[in-house]
Amino acid sequence: MEMAGGVSMADNHRVKSATVLLVDDEPDILELLELALRKMGLEVDRAGNVREALTKLAARRYDLCLTDMRMPDGDGLQVVQHIMQNNLDVPVAVITAHGNMENAITALKAGAFDYLAKPVSLNQLRALVKSALKLPQAGPSGDKMLLGHSPAMQKVRDLIGRVARSQAPVHISGESGSGKELAARLIVQSGTRHDQPFIAVNCGAIPGNLMESEFFGCKKGAFTGADKDRDGFFQAAHGGTLFLDEVADLPLDMQVKLLRAIQEKCVRKIGGSGEEAVDVRIISATHRDLAECVRQGKFRQDLYYRLNVIPIQMPALRESREDIPEIAQRILERLRGAAEVRFSEKALHALQGYSFPGNVRELENIIERALALCTEGVIEEQDLLLVPVEHNQLDHAALSSKYPLPEYLDRVEKQVLLEALEQTGFNRTAAAKLLGLTFRTMRYRMERLGIKGPSGADDAD
Repeated sequence: MEMAGGVSMADNHRVKSATVLLVDDEPDILELLELALRKMGLEVDRAGNVREALTKLAARRYDLCLTDMRMPDGDGLQVVQHIMQNNLDVPVAVITAHGNMENAITALKAGAFDYLAKPVSLNQLRALVKSALKLPQAGPSGDKMLLGHSPAMQKVRDLIGRVARSQAPVHISGESGSGKELAARLIVQSGTRHDQPFIAVNCGAIPGNLMESEFFGCKKGAFTGADKDRDGFFQAAHGGTLFLDEVADLPLDMQVKLLRAIQEKCVRKIGGSGEEAVDVRIISATHRDLAECVRQGKFRQDLYYRLNVIPIQMPALRESREDIPEIAQRILERLRGAAEVRFSEKALHALQGYSFPGNVRELENIIERALALCTEGVIEEQDLLLVPVEHNQLDHAALSSKYPLPEYLDRVEKQVLLEALEQTGFNRTAAAKLLGLTFRTMRYRMERLGIKGPSGADDAD
């Protein structure tokens, strides 16, 4: 095995008692790896095959297990599975042949927290070891941010707790507004990269001609407008996490370049002559069915398999109706500040019966609007301005008209206000009384939504 790079004496600060189990059938490889790890101040045990590795794992506790995939009596996947099935608190990483990503992905899905590709880079080895020795021993500390106790939400929290210990790529799917970025941030908060950069990128918002430079950076003079050297998203996220939101929007040519950057763990700036190593964990998300995008030829299958190592499906709010009162109450507590405002029973019942095409994001918008409309410290059903149920079924053919969500909700509110004004001959005082609003609130909503009286004036009473 070829190894590149040198070992800095600065790595000698590693905890002396930390012990690593190396599993490989080639003595010279074991020798090289052991030398590198001992220079980092670690104790090292060796195992020459799978049977010996399992025996050693049963005899003592290790802080890290690093295993090759191919051995005479089996493969490294058996070591990974043994550690997972026996609930051993040992982070395990695998060494795979160059270009054989299928083995790496299989190991990550089985529970390995990371992998190294041959030839092993000492810089990557050191980064892996430092991450492994910082892995949290408990579950995610931020799980209270994902509210609700429905089976679907419990499953999501459990998955987040497990994948936080890993460095494996995670793909989060779910409808718009269902909390995909929140889930990504909770994974990071509970893992070893919590104190490192978290770079969130909306892949659908980047112009095609700027995409490569935005992701990988550029050298001065590489193209018109490149007046200085600039890092890209990968360099900015080095040591941390790169969150690729709406990853299905990436054009095919960019998908090829992204795949290579993820597999090789290095990038080349536009106009640059050399490659830069990057240590980045990838978390991706989209509201689209990524597998269907693959079938339609709009998304590369090899990139899909690389991103979708650990899938998490965020439930739609209507699939967890029993959670709506709790979530609504917590949102209200956050938005109302010191004010004493509560929901009426009818209002909560109405929320539970609503289908929420915009999910939690829409619920927040509804409550924020209701706070401005309610009187006497109680949010009533009419303050919610919910779309009638018959017009609110989840019709995927018409769903695009409901986005962007803020504009859609403004249209609904404007329609309700106009109906009340028309019934009262555009008398704002009477319309406000009809809607259960104060005159001041009615005037504010009309001004914000640009509603004028028949003559063009905004004061028609």
